Amino acid sequence: MTDIASVSIARPLADVADELGRSFSEYGFAIIRDHGIPADLIARAEEMSKQFFALPDEVKRNYHIPGGGGARGYTPFGTEKAKDARVHDLKEFWHVGRSLPDGHTLSEFMQPNIWPEEIPGFRETFEELYAAFEQAGDRVLRAIAIHLGLAEDFFVPTVADGNSVMRLLRYPPLEGAEAEGAIRAAAHGDINTITLLLGAEEAGLELLTKQGEWLPVNPPPGALAVNIGDMLDRLTNSRLVSTTHRVVNPRGEAAYRARYSMPFFLHFRPDYVIETLDSCDDGKAPPPISSHEFLLQRLREINLA
Repeated sequence: MTDIASVSIARPLADVADELGRSFSEYGFAIIRDHGIPADLIARAEEMSKQFFALPDEVKRNYHIPGGGGARGYTPFGTEKAKDARVHDLKEFWHVGRSLPDGHTLSEFMQPNIWPEEIPGFRETFEELYAAFEQAGDRVLRAIAIHLGLAEDFFVPTVADGNSVMRLLRYPPLEGAEAEGAIRAAAHGDINTITLLLGAEEAGLELLTKQGEWLPVNPPPGALAVNIGDMLDRLTNSRLVSTTHRVVNPRGEAAYRARYSMPFFLHFRPDYVIETLDSCDDGKAPPPISSHEFLLQRLREINLA
């Protein structure tokens, strides 16, 4: 039995901040309920995601941007691999990023979005979901700030116009004896600030505990699995930990069907300098680095840049 926190962020944040902080310190993960993302929006987005991935391969590949680092549009099956992994992950995905107005000072860091013409309402649905993820992420970051003894709104300017990315993911079913227990996403840590994941109720997500054991993460339907990314780990000098995690094929019948999920990778602004917080500095903190430079460094490691 684990004690990964499962909290409602509809409650006063001061009441849940330390429970969240304890869970993020020990496991790097927490379960978030009552996050405010409408259930009908989630259902619509999930259906459109399945519609897109059901398109013929040649149609999907029309939305692949060579040399784009996978930042926008479609990334085909067998492209991304975890840091230090020998083989590519068993997944395909679509990325939706921030839409910036013409002439925005951060435009050089963020590509324009592209949208599939074959699915009516796709853009409107996922722009709405992107905004809803941001609002939920703001609540989580406010709770984290309270736990760290910072002003509740400390993170607001650090993520304003941040390079956040929403990923629509499909892990295809596998065939034969290798299906059960196969690795859909190899062990890895997330690059970003925090990740908010829809779809983790489908078995397969596991985190690596400090004791070296793989622990299943099974939120109830509609809840979010939220984890700390490497950027926030660095900012807090590992007081909040970016835990290694993976996605394996489940056992039994579920191993032979596709798995879909939608993670939202919430990022700092590209020009935000990640410098260890004074309250977390033990004299051995890593040197400051801009979030953009940190992102590029990590994208190269996972074969996306």
